[in-house]
Amino acid sequence: MNHEAPAVGVLAASPAELALMQQATAILEKLGVSHEIRVMSAHRNPDLVDEYARTAFERGIKALICSTGISGHLAAAVASRTVIPVPPSALDRPS
Repeated sequence: MNHEAPAVGVLAASPAELALMQQATAILEKLGVSHEIRVMSAHRNPDLVDEYARTAFERGIKALICSTGISGHLAAAVASRTVIPVPPSALDRPS
């Protein structure tokens, strides 16, 4: 079992988006990048999102990937509380 601190945090805004974000973790696994995946809503659990974002850097997270869902609030809420890069997700954009 690998006990390395995760380098990337992957956040899904809802359980419905979890399968989509698991595609990102599959790629990270193929690349050998340590990661963690969580489900949290900026609307339903703003304090949890805030704590996660504020403590991510000190826990060793180097990048955060957030699902944007319909509103895109999770990525914005996370980006507003950390210095860690939160790239825009191409996974959720309409084609």
